[in-house]
Amino acid sequence: MFLIIAFVLSVVMLFTWIETSNEYHGFDWVVFLITGCWFFWSILMLSLFGIMTAYTLLLLILGILLLRERIELYLHTIHKILVMVAILLCVSLLVILFKFWNERWLVVGLSLKIFAPYIHLSCIILMVILSWPVTFCVAYLEREVRVRRSRASYYKEERLKKCNIFTRLRAIQLTVGLPFVFILVCLYAMPLGIYSPCIQEKTELGPKPVFFAHRGSPMAGPENTMMAFEKAVEEGAHGLETDVHLSTDRVPFLMHDYDLRRTTNIREVMPEAAYNHPSTFSWRNLSKLNAGEWFVHPRTRPFFNMKPLSEADKKRARNQSIPQLADLLKLAKKEKKFVIFDLFGPPRQHPLRNTYVRQVVSVILASKIEQRLIFWLPGHDRDYVRYMAPGFQHVGRLFSIEYLTRENISIINVDYKRLFYNGLKDYKEANIYINLYLVNEPWIFSLAWCSRINSVTTDNIPRLSQLTRPHFFMTPQFYMAIWLFMDIVSAVVITAIFCYHWWKELKAEKLIEASRNFKGSRSVSVSLEQNENQEASHLPTKPPTRVGETPWTPGLAGSKKKYSDAPHFEEPLKKKPGSVKITQSTVVPVVPPKDVEVGQVPNWEAAGEGAPQTTVPPMEANI
Repeated sequence: MFLIIAFVLSVVMLFTWIETSNEYHGFDWVVFLITGCWFFWSILMLSLFGIMTAYTLLLLILGILLLRERIELYLHTIHKILVMVAILLCVSLLVILFKFWNERWLVVGLSLKIFAPYIHLSCIILMVILSWPVTFCVAYLEREVRVRRSRASYYKEERLKKCNIFTRLRAIQLTVGLPFVFILVCLYAMPLGIYSPCIQEKTELGPKPVFFAHRGSPMAGPENTMMAFEKAVEEGAHGLETDVHLSTDRVPFLMHDYDLRRTTNIREVMPEAAYNHPSTFSWRNLSKLNAGEWFVHPRTRPFFNMKPLSEADKKRARNQSIPQLADLLKLAKKEKKFVIFDLFGPPRQHPLRNTYVRQVVSVILASKIEQRLIFWLPGHDRDYVRYMAPGFQHVGRLFSIEYLTRENISIINVDYKRLFYNGLKDYKEANIYINLYLVNEPWIFSLAWCSRINSVTTDNIPRLSQLTRPHFFMTPQFYMAIWLFMDIVSAVVITAIFCYHWWKELKAEKLIEASRNFKGSRSVSVSLEQNENQEASHLPTKPPTRVGETPWTPGLAGSKKKYSDAPHFEEPLKKKPGSVKITQSTVVPVVPPKDVEVGQVPNWEAAGEGAPQTTVPPMEANI
């Protein structure tokens, strides 16, 4: 039972972690903030769950095979310890996920919108595989019931004792068979309750979402550097996404983290200020930091699935520095790209603590970029922004339709995990432009595509741009055809497997019955033979033998063996009137000389020895 629990928990954790692969970079970043060490903790966790699942599955298969051979299970102490460690680890991680990272369960729920049809088909295949041991167990229990009942008919006194055994066997049979049949029927009817956005007609499929480059192209260049944004433009990004802080001397610059340790060489240049907020530095100090050397180093590369960099790109990355917002606006103006950014308010004691929005607006207006290219996301001081830059396209969060209408906002930028649970249909009916973040996995992008999402913010434009159609897309007619085909084929196969096991157990039952009948007839014949021997024992025995004229060699007392090569040694004593009746006899065996062969009459005189003396018992004349 503990082994089964460990296997189930390992599978749950592995499935959950695979489905949250879109969040691996965020998980590694959170762990970095806690530990200060950058490592692919997400891949380590994935490997751990994979090893745990494979290990417990192997033990489970071996256990099933041993039980099938009726061998008692004896797990080694090390295996018991490891199984308990796996259970405790999975339970602890599940508690952590529920308490501190509850959003990840939303990802698992979203994955079912895409994978539910394929999970349904996979479950049917799994039930076909499981039907072999289940039908074998049901048929075997049925044979046991029949055989035990046929045996109980020969032992009437034990029939009452065995009736409880029949009840238990029937209960086990129902416990095994009924849940299997119930689950199978539910799986056959499962498509009636499945809704997947990617099951629709081809004519209803919306246009492919466009891409906003998340901090540039962070897999091709150091994030939030000009190299990353230029790479994103080359990859065909529709817009550029970034994060903005303000220095103490009023310069907006691009930086995401709340300190400079991860993406700059602050630990080497100013180790005492490594944990300071970026807005506490002057632009003069910020401009001296290297913002690309970490990207080239193998131990600090941000993504596990990054493509190798060319030597030219490595050299270019090593020379990157922290850019100003004005540098990004210059590139966007030149390439006609939209710009969306998160604006972080400066800490206390900052000179722009209350006016940082107005400073950023003035920098944007000074760049002479088309105002329509600015997706204004910050919600602070929005009225001032509308007054100074009426052409900005204001972007909201996951607000209600009433609020968006009142604020004259027609664009929302939302987390993909929450949108599908909070009124996607209402936003589409209100003709709201929807941008999702952060979308890196093809299945999430396919879900957005099938749901008619307008744009997505992503780290991996090259991978998503290669999709020519959504993954897992199918028409309702095609899915229905697969559904019916799988149901019919699986039902036929399971029925055939059941009939085979039933026929096999009936054959074994007949063999057992024939063997029992054979043994019964043999026992009857043996008992008859014993009765005949007992009756023959009451008949008169053979009379004692007469001592002949020739020498003779009697057998040992109590022995029934006769010498076939000397038949004349014994003669039956014929009972006649007047014959001598032996009342007592003592027979002394005579040992012949060594040179006399068996079967020859010894010549005692020739041997020079006296004839052996025999004692003849006294006899009575029976006249």
